[in-house]
Amino acid sequence: MSEQNGISIAVLSRRQDDVELINATLRGAGYAAHCRWVADPKQFDDVLAVESLEIIVLFAKHYPDDIRQVVKHKDTFCPELPIVALQARVDESAMQAAMAYGARDLVSSELQSRWLAVIERELRALRLERALNVTVTAASEYKRQLYNYMQRSDKPIAYAQDGIVTSANSAWLEVFGAANAEQIVGLPLMDSFEVESHAAIKGALVASVKNKWQNDEKLNVTYRSGKDDSANLDLCFELVEFEDGPHVQIQIVAPEVVAEEPTKLIHDALQRDPTTLFYHRAQFLERVEKRLKKKPTSGVQVLACLRPDHFSTVQQDVGIIDSEEVLAQLAEQMRSRLHPHDFAGRFEGTAIMVLLERGNEDDAQAWGQQLIDQIHDAEFKIGDKTVSLTCTIGICAASGVFTTLEDFVAATMDAQRQGRETGGNTSYLNESDSSDSRLRRFDEVWTKRIRTALMENRFRLAQLPIAGLRSEAIGMFDMLVRMIDEQGQAVLPSEFLPAAERNNMMKTIDRWILTAAMDFCREEGAELVFVRLSRQSLQDSTLLVWVTQELSKRQLPPRRLCVQVAERDAAKHIKLARSLAVGLRKVGISFALSHYGVGKTRLKILDILKPDFVKVDGELMHALIADTAVQKNVQELAAACEQRTILTIAERVENANEMAVLFQLGVNFMQGHYVQEPEVVLAEIPRVTTNSLEAAANS
Repeated sequence: MSEQNGISIAVLSRRQDDVELINATLRGAGYAAHCRWVADPKQFDDVLAVESLEIIVLFAKHYPDDIRQVVKHKDTFCPELPIVALQARVDESAMQAAMAYGARDLVSSELQSRWLAVIERELRALRLERALNVTVTAASEYKRQLYNYMQRSDKPIAYAQDGIVTSANSAWLEVFGAANAEQIVGLPLMDSFEVESHAAIKGALVASVKNKWQNDEKLNVTYRSGKDDSANLDLCFELVEFEDGPHVQIQIVAPEVVAEEPTKLIHDALQRDPTTLFYHRAQFLERVEKRLKKKPTSGVQVLACLRPDHFSTVQQDVGIIDSEEVLAQLAEQMRSRLHPHDFAGRFEGTAIMVLLERGNEDDAQAWGQQLIDQIHDAEFKIGDKTVSLTCTIGICAASGVFTTLEDFVAATMDAQRQGRETGGNTSYLNESDSSDSRLRRFDEVWTKRIRTALMENRFRLAQLPIAGLRSEAIGMFDMLVRMIDEQGQAVLPSEFLPAAERNNMMKTIDRWILTAAMDFCREEGAELVFVRLSRQSLQDSTLLVWVTQELSKRQLPPRRLCVQVAERDAAKHIKLARSLAVGLRKVGISFALSHYGVGKTRLKILDILKPDFVKVDGELMHALIADTAVQKNVQELAAACEQRTILTIAERVENANEMAVLFQLGVNFMQGHYVQEPEVVLAEIPRVTTNSLEAAANS
């Protein structure tokens, strides 16, 4: 018999036959019954005091005390112990009276199966109650120990439930300048933090409750350290269970302080413009030159030049001296849009230059337009005056076309000038004319290198995992391409793909990536791989038939492949995109729109193309943390996609703050360096067909 089937039972009756009846019936039902016979109330005290009973069976007509007296006697020792009363004849009024006195039930002793079922029922109920009490006691003890630890800890710790602070230790109160717990406890956690951090904190709380937040994730937030002061700190979140439900523990993590020599701080200050706090021109150019020698791990380096439109009018309105304060506020607007690896310098007069690292030129232009819109909507206050500004930004991507830094800077400033000539208040991308002799020479070199790399099988596939936010992502990867140069070093797509696009080589490269992705999917067991299509492949009417044939050769289910097209290309070639999407859907291949912008709600394209996935433009991620307008747009897009059963993926997620906000906004998945750096996954990929290589060589 298992321990669970053992029963410790007291049988109250003057007749030994009653005890034997209970014992025999329980053992016949498979229970190891340990019956303690109580024939006299005087024995009852000893049994209750010594025995660990689970149930009491009272033969009501064969025991000196009545039900009320037995219940009262029992309650002095063990109130939760159930009493089941038995007697020969039972009616409804007798049952009602017995239960009113405290018995759990009154059953006829002649109905053996009935009273056995009642005993089993009460036994289960008692054991469940005791197990629950043990759990509650353990939870209470855990909470007590946790509370004591929290109060003794010098680390600032608070607990929140449904966004409301339920407790906080003295270290937490000290950080937020609270005189006592009443000033913190019972109030929303968000009240202690600046508005720009609310979305990230709320997202982290929700993710923690849903077990989607890693305990070592750090959220960087801005809190109110005084009436008019604010500062940054890091928060860690952890889900804990108390008897009243789940709580989230929030702990402030001490920042890693790197001591700097005073002379170094002074030296750095001397290198910066006192108005904008950006680098002086000479120091900026020196850093640009050094950075350009270091290739980014992904994406492209871009130089941007910002200059206010009609700044002479501002000088007339506020004066020449106070116009410097306008520039200082303008610099703060730009600083709020810079990523961690970006840096800026005051170049000349009112011009500010910044070196960016972005996914591609279009991302940089989108960044510029977001900044332009932000500046347009901002108010610049100088004393009792308020002025408005518009700006023009010139954008130019670094490439081998520019042989010197002078050429690169000149092209960027020329882009800014051209943007100003179109009317200003715009982000203008420098696009070199294909007739430019430098560009022709540049392309001649790269097209030859690309053909050779294809012939020598020096292309490599790289994977970028897609992680789940509100949905589970099992074995989902975005596929990237790398070219290996003659020295065995990886060449980023931003270096060779522009030349391939200008020289009609993208169809061959796209087909190489597609076949390599299929092989990766088959060999590595990936459930779904995303492959980008260029504009040239979008216009290729033979692509769908070719893809279907390649899948069939590998006996790979079409559902494991997702073809993605940039929203800009799809919108420009909407009929071709629709034809492709319909064809893919018919054969079971998924379709995705990538780089989907949300500055303007463009939902019509979703209804036309009916994609399976929408990838939110990665350039929005940095602004997403603090920009409530961008948050609202992303949330509306996520809701619109959910209504259409379209799954959303956020591109280029870089930190925990972005992840937390995305979770709160309802985005399903994310990808980017925060999930994992792109990783080359196959050293050798089977070649594309000979015909494709010959086409590349002859193109």
